[in-house]
Amino acid sequence: MVEKIINLEDIELVGFLGIKNKNIQEIETAFPKIKIVSRGNKISIKGNKNQLIEVEKIIRSLMIHFDKFGKINKKIVLSHIQNGFSNEESESIVYGSSGKKIIAKTSNQKKIVDLHFKNDLLFVIGPAGTGKTYISVALGVKALKEKKVKKIIITRPVVEAGENLGFLPGDLQDKIDPYLKPIYDALEDMIPIQKMKKLIENKTIEIAPLAYMRGRTLKNAFILLDEAQNTTQSQLKMFLTRLGKNSKMIVTGDISQIDLRKNQSSGLVDAQNKLNNINGIGFTHLDSFDVLRHSLVKKILDKYQSS
Repeated sequence: MVEKIINLEDIELVGFLGIKNKNIQEIETAFPKIKIVSRGNKISIKGNKNQLIEVEKIIRSLMIHFDKFGKINKKIVLSHIQNGFSNEESESIVYGSSGKKIIAKTSNQKKIVDLHFKNDLLFVIGPAGTGKTYISVALGVKALKEKKVKKIIITRPVVEAGENLGFLPGDLQDKIDPYLKPIYDALEDMIPIQKMKKLIENKTIEIAPLAYMRGRTLKNAFILLDEAQNTTQSQLKMFLTRLGKNSKMIVTGDISQIDLRKNQSSGLVDAQNKLNNINGIGFTHLDSFDVLRHSLVKKILDKYQSS
């Protein structure tokens, strides 16, 4: 007999489980070799290993449905029992704040999703507009919603791309925020704004410059380093060695847009050479075919890459 625990934090329990756990009882009836027990905000599944895997899939698909629509009833439970993961739910990464399904739209974006689940550390390298940051943020939100991690940590190196940071108005946070704006934009697509603010306030979502990672061990977390081409070798080594237990890490970057000083080498380029062929570390590369911005962006990238 095996056991699996599913965490239901932030889920309205009566609405999800049903009055007197009626929704759970429907699943038990369909899988007689499984015992499901609700204890506070956790569900314990015990029994036959093969049936347990199926029941976990059904419960997690119901969690996705409940997160999107806010209700579960007998008809919905039976539909999920009969169909398991629907095609829509298996293809989607997460549902956005407006209910929009966020999916991997290109074959290389799908590789990001596949390799993320197979590796604890994933490098995603490609030009602007390929969705590497957006898909990575979506994977973090998915992990948080499914209670696979306790927090999301997103960071970027603060490197000036031709502008002088010191002359920007405001205090240090005001100067840093423009560098992190793309991250906030992606999160707003996936989490209602008020809920996102609350998650940031209580540090469930942490968005900070790379320098803030020094000296930390990041456990039970989804960790994203964006714009990693602008890290030095020592900075990237520092960041990668922050990885703690029960954590996943994605590193994204565009090696065609390095803004470091001429006497500095990119940590991302160095990592490509040093960390290939290590079990648990994945690499995926995107190109102009994955560009989802204006059609001219693809043509511009092709011209620059061919020159």
